[in-house]
Amino acid sequence: MISNDRPITPELIAAHGLKPDEYAKILELIGREPSFTELGIFSAMWNEHCSYKSSKKWLKTLPTTGEKVVIGPGENAGVIDIGDGQVAVFKMESHNHPSYIEPYQGAATGVGGILRDVFTMGARPIAAMNALRFGEPSHPKTRHVVAGVVAGVGGYGNSFGVPTVGGEVNFHRRYNGNCLVNAFALGLANRDGIFLSQAKGVGLPVVYLGAKTGRDGVGGATMASAEFDEQIEEKRPTVQVGDPFTEKRLLEACLELMASGAVIAIQDMGAAGLTCSAVEMGAKGDLGIELDLDAVPVREERMTAYEMMLSESQERMLMVLEPSLEHVAKAIFTKWELDFAVVGRTTDDLRFRVKHQGVEVANLPIKELGDEAPEYDRPWVAPTPKPFLPAADVPAPNDLPAALAAVVGSPDGSSRRWVYEQYDTLVQGNSATIPGGDAGVVRVEGTDKALAMSADVTPRYCDADPFEGGKQAVAEAWRNITAVGADPIAVTDNLNFGNPEKPEVMGVFVRAIEGLGAACRALDFPIVSGNVSLYNETNGQPILPTPAIVGVGLLPDWRQMATYGFKAAGDEILLVGGHGDHLGQSLYLRECLGREDGAPPPVDLAVEKRNGDFIRGLIRAGRVTACHDVSDGGLGTALAEMAMKGGLGADVVLDGVTPHVALFAEDQARYVVTVPAGTAAAIVADAAAAGVPVVAIGTVGGDSLRLGAAGSISIAALRTAHEGWFPGFMGGEFV
Repeated sequence: MISNDRPITPELIAAHGLKPDEYAKILELIGREPSFTELGIFSAMWNEHCSYKSSKKWLKTLPTTGEKVVIGPGENAGVIDIGDGQVAVFKMESHNHPSYIEPYQGAATGVGGILRDVFTMGARPIAAMNALRFGEPSHPKTRHVVAGVVAGVGGYGNSFGVPTVGGEVNFHRRYNGNCLVNAFALGLANRDGIFLSQAKGVGLPVVYLGAKTGRDGVGGATMASAEFDEQIEEKRPTVQVGDPFTEKRLLEACLELMASGAVIAIQDMGAAGLTCSAVEMGAKGDLGIELDLDAVPVREERMTAYEMMLSESQERMLMVLEPSLEHVAKAIFTKWELDFAVVGRTTDDLRFRVKHQGVEVANLPIKELGDEAPEYDRPWVAPTPKPFLPAADVPAPNDLPAALAAVVGSPDGSSRRWVYEQYDTLVQGNSATIPGGDAGVVRVEGTDKALAMSADVTPRYCDADPFEGGKQAVAEAWRNITAVGADPIAVTDNLNFGNPEKPEVMGVFVRAIEGLGAACRALDFPIVSGNVSLYNETNGQPILPTPAIVGVGLLPDWRQMATYGFKAAGDEILLVGGHGDHLGQSLYLRECLGREDGAPPPVDLAVEKRNGDFIRGLIRAGRVTACHDVSDGGLGTALAEMAMKGGLGADVVLDGVTPHVALFAEDQARYVVTVPAGTAAAIVADAAAAGVPVVAIGTVGGDSLRLGAAGSISIAALRTAHEGWFPGFMGGEFV
């Protein structure tokens, strides 16, 4: 007989995020009314955040296999082969709702959670990134959220000791009530040293490891699967609290324990805590799990079974251990001053049993909990892409150099130095770059190899045309990795959208997924891990569709890495991919004309691959002195960034083109490269033979960007605009 200390009412069911038909399915599965604890368990396992019930159908359409893919989606993180018996392990996840409610702890525990996903697999984290989206700068809460999120990311990552090597920051009014905090981590492991979450063997000890359980985060996964409204502040208790120093000890203890041979299966306690970790381990291994909550280490008095099962306290792991080595495991965790407790055992009956104070409070079918959550084919309406905006309909600025300064000094175009200087970007000593370039690059210690990674998506493109926006997110990550000379290998994603129960929102999601899939297939860039975050809405207003991508690539020799700053006076400047004419959804359109209209630039994936392969060939052959991709802000922004980085100006030739269109068009598949004086003609000839359009557009030199008859602007003026916005905004000088 299951103990139940609270009546199950329709109001209680709704408060747990369960629809009437879902509750009816629960009754059918278990043949009786659930206990209060069981209701909480179903709520945790069947919410959107854990079950992917609205997105699973579409995620199955994405390409997930490839020559270098070792483990794809379904484990704690994806794994790719980087040669020499080594693998890279990586994933990205969201902590959006918690970060808006409590910015510091929401962001900090987002970083902590993604680091655990990586070292749970047996990998030591060597790099982190983040993709952040905030409301419009004039919104009264934006500055507070930015300050808290950035401090939380840095506070956790810096203390843990992992370099943050890059990321993204965007501002838009559609994020006013719902910021996005997407955290990425990458680690290294030996290919024969990967650990999985699948439990194996009957009667083996299930062991709780790490920090004690408290009431923080109870119901967090359910909260993350609901829209926000004016009662948002009441959700503050569902935000977890992190301790990076405990996590660092947990990392070292886990890696030491893994080396001992004692670990059979391991799962971190993330969303839904003890419930999700135990159920996933058992269900994947076709085993039952029996837990005794009296053995769980707690830090608060009189915790109920419901609270213990749904707590999302941080820095905790669950393992199935080899019984003969249990004493070895306990000694390791005692040495690292972490809790170690046998809290259950594996069984052969496919049941999930939970006991508390000698009473059975849950007895549920484990496979149905773990593998058979509802899967919906949500109704969807295909969105209507915005129409093409002819360049002739976009007026030129009165002062072209001033317009360039406005674009590079805008909220989305300005330097992120204020952000990344709060992060430790050089800890561990293997960072080959600092943030601000095309991709973060980290050397693989003890080898000549390096891993390149880039976080990308342009949400305004996705809003205007989700299919092309999804393609562009993948293509830009591929291009950024290419621009440093690396071979793109695989992708992790973080799909942030509104309420999937609205057919128009679901239609945007479907088309974006189709765009992602098309790009990944064409570029041989499979998705090996990821996360879906839905219900990102406040008072019915959805965020911009934001399918964030982090691409990972391999440099065989880090010394061949390309950088983007101008290097020497006299170097010739080439535009690979030719001039563009797409100003729809451009930064120029928004920042200089106050408009957000038109279609985004289309992505020709065959051209993207051809041009990128040509660029990598140039870099590997040592034929370029600098390389930068063309994206947000167009050619003008790329040239300005190269000039500011290198401290050198350029004479830019804009003959035969409309200057403002050439400088601000955001057409894809393009790069700016510089080459030694006298070598441009040979490269142009090689490009023509490869079918790649290349235009010579100038020469490096001087202390300003000289735009011919359109005027000039000094590097100093560009730098003032570019570097000034973020510290000015955060200092309260302007919005």
